[in-house]
Amino acid sequence: MTTAAFVFDAALSSFEQDVILKSKEVPVLVDFWAGWCEPCKALGPILEKLAAEFNGGFLLAKVDVDKEQQLAGYFQVKSIPTVMLLKNGQIVDGFPGALPENQLREFLKHHEIVAKEAMPEIEEEAAPESIDPEVEVANLRAAMQAEPDKAELRLDLMLALLKTGGFAEAEKILDALPANLAIDDRAIKAKARLAFAAILKDAPPASVLEQAIAANPEDCRARHYLGVRYLLEDRAEAGLEQFLEMLKRNKNFEEGLPRKALIDAFRITEDENLVSQYRRKMASLLF
Repeated sequence: MTTAAFVFDAALSSFEQDVILKSKEVPVLVDFWAGWCEPCKALGPILEKLAAEFNGGFLLAKVDVDKEQQLAGYFQVKSIPTVMLLKNGQIVDGFPGALPENQLREFLKHHEIVAKEAMPEIEEEAAPESIDPEVEVANLRAAMQAEPDKAELRLDLMLALLKTGGFAEAEKILDALPANLAIDDRAIKAKARLAFAAILKDAPPASVLEQAIAANPEDCRARHYLGVRYLLEDRAEAGLEQFLEMLKRNKNFEEGLPRKALIDAFRITEDENLVSQYRRKMASLLF
C-alpha cells in the first residue's frame, strides 16, 4: 500500500466528512503546516513515513494554513507545525513543534495506535495460452485418427473449424453428429454460428457496410450484415449493438429480424454479463 493511501490534504469544505466523521472509524492526525516553515519540512516526511508504515493504523490529514486560514483559526493554531489527534470525532491530544521520530512513535503508542498488517498479495493466475485455431484443428484431426469412434472429438473439431472459417466442413460434421451430441449446448451454438455465416455469402465487406450506415443510419440491411460480421470476428458487443440499433429504428424490419438476430446472437455470445445487459436493453425496447 502506498503512503498516498493514508495521507490527504484536508480542506474546510470537506473537513467534517474527511476528518471528523472519519476519525470515528480510524484515528486521524491533523498536521497544520506551511510551505515556508522549516520545522514543517522536517516533521512532514516523518509523519508520512509513519503513516505508510502503520498501513492504515491512522490517517494523516495535511492542512496548509496559508490556503486554509479559516480552518487554522477554527482550531486556534498559534504556531506551526501543530499536530492534533482526533478519535471518535473529538480532539484527544496534540502537540506544537517538530518532534523527533522516536517521540512520535511514543505518542502513537500512548494512544494505542498500532500498525495494521499488510494484506498478503494475491498472485494472479497466468492466463492460459491461447491455441492457434489452425494448430487446434490439426491436433484434433490427429486425435480423431487415433480414436475414430470418439464422437466428442468430432464436436470439438467442428467448433475449431468455425474459428478458422471452415464453415462448410463444420456444417457437414454438425449434420452427422449422433443425436445425443446434436442437442449438446455447444452444437446448438455452432448451428447458430453457421446460420450467421450463411448470411454473409453475398454480403459486402465491413468497410462498405460501415460507409452505407454512415450515409443512411436507417439502413437496417447494412446494419444486419455488419452485426453478423462483427459477431463472427468475435466482436460480440459491436455486433449486438448493430442489432439493437436495428430494433430501435425498425423493430418490424423483415418480420422481426432485429429481435431474431439478437436472440440468435445471445446463443453464441460467451460473455454472460454482456448477454444479460443486452437482453435488458432489448426488453426495454419491446415492452
